[in-house]
Amino acid sequence: TNFKINQMPGVHIVDRYMATVKSLGIANDELGLDYFIPESETVKESDIPMSHQAGFIGIVIGASYATKKLPLEKIIALCSLIEHPIILMGGPEDKLTGESIAATDPHKIYNACGKFTLNESADLVRRSKLIISHDTGLMHIAAAFKKPVISVWGNTVPAFGMTPYYGKAQVLNARFEIEKLSCRPCSKLGYQECPKKHFKCMNDISLTAIAEKVEEFIRK
Repeated sequence: TNFKINQMPGVHIVDRYMATVKSLGIANDELGLDYFIPESETVKESDIPMSHQAGFIGIVIGASYATKKLPLEKIIALCSLIEHPIILMGGPEDKLTGESIAATDPHKIYNACGKFTLNESADLVRRSKLIISHDTGLMHIAAAFKKPVISVWGNTVPAFGMTPYYGKAQVLNARFEIEKLSCRPCSKLGYQECPKKHFKCMNDISLTAIAEKVEEFIRK
């Protein structure tokens, strides 16, 4: 990342892992990822607002580092462009941010951040129509459930091989990133603020294009 020289193989990390055990006779079934939720950790219908029970868009607002996340004002703007019920997903550390976003339209936006366990959050992902996510764990869980994913990339890049993995399943998915940005990727993991202070990798993402992709996926 320091010299911006890409020496990564054009292979997903799952396939790289599978290659290491090929000599043991273990083969990829090409069915994608698996994620199993115990029945005791599914979300009760009563825990989802009535307005969202017929279907919703899941937006994962969290990530391990700030440079992997859209800024708060951009998430708020994105939610305003989406004409569907929205459930915000994230951990306890995202709760206050989620409250700020949901306060802009409490009827359309439900803040689930910090209210559910990981498995319960995974169940929300399973119930969603589609997921919008940063480069984070719930994005991969969405892929395991064969959910359409719109992934948004900041300081990390899809070339690292950690995009949503569906195996050979044909599932709608789209990636949004600012390509050919000289400072990107700035880190394999991320930072708590943009080292260059401009944060173009997220600030220049087109929210209108994401909202249009949501509508395209919903219609399909």
